[in-house]
Amino acid sequence: MYDLAALDAALSGTIFAGKLHFSPVTGSTNSDALSAARAGAAHGSVYFADEQLAGRGRGNHRWQSAAGQGLYVSILLRPTALSSRHLHLLPLAAGLAAARAVFVASGLAIDLRWPNDLLISTPLLGTTAGSGSSGRKTGGILVESKTEHDLVAFAVVGIGVNVHQRSFDPDLATPATSLAIETGRTMSRQELLIALLKSLQHETSGLHDPALTAMIPARVAETSTWLWNREVEVHGPQACVGVTAGLDEHGFLRVQTSNGIVTVQTGGIRAAKTD
Repeated sequence: MYDLAALDAALSGTIFAGKLHFSPVTGSTNSDALSAARAGAAHGSVYFADEQLAGRGRGNHRWQSAAGQGLYVSILLRPTALSSRHLHLLPLAAGLAAARAVFVASGLAIDLRWPNDLLISTPLLGTTAGSGSSGRKTGGILVESKTEHDLVAFAVVGIGVNVHQRSFDPDLATPATSLAIETGRTMSRQELLIALLKSLQHETSGLHDPALTAMIPARVAETSTWLWNREVEVHGPQACVGVTAGLDEHGFLRVQTSNGIVTVQTGGIRAAKTD
């Protein structure tokens, strides 16, 4: 269980200090944060739980959220003068923050799969090189927002990370894993949460700066094996099959198909099936 007093003390000087809202059990931390945002909750408010009964990921996919097993947290942000045209960069910035936090807390390198998946692609502890070459999913990001007059009024950044889990649904589209499985040791959810919030503040504080936002696609590309020369299937409104060709300046994924380049603005990707 979290030590709330120690957690708040560790976040002193950040935008999150004094704004922590913990629930032993909730339906969805994202739903909690959205309700609070509509009621006027402050920038930097954090909603987290020990267990979610209706945790969800992008595309209304269910996120398994057993008690005490993972990090389930949603952060309310009210960005300063962030254009709705740049809203798509927020999940990428959150991905960078989550990747950094996992590395700080566990030493594991995260492979970001556009647009919102946290994968571990290194060989599983005790296996040979090449095992799980497409990666094992250990986390995901869900951003929900409201815009007004072409500006982002608020955004809720939901992040889920598998920390202690030892078993998963075998029918998942992407094999799942946890930090405990990958490291072979018990991890501190509290330390991971502190690292995540500090990193998220760092990554999102410059979203109003055009020079900093312009760097986000290139920085994501440095943290991902999925953005160049990867045969993928795109799922969603722009479904197609092709080879990834990087991100454009807006953070959208470019895919070289047999009919030319497709710029994917929404949806998800998986490794292309081979015969």
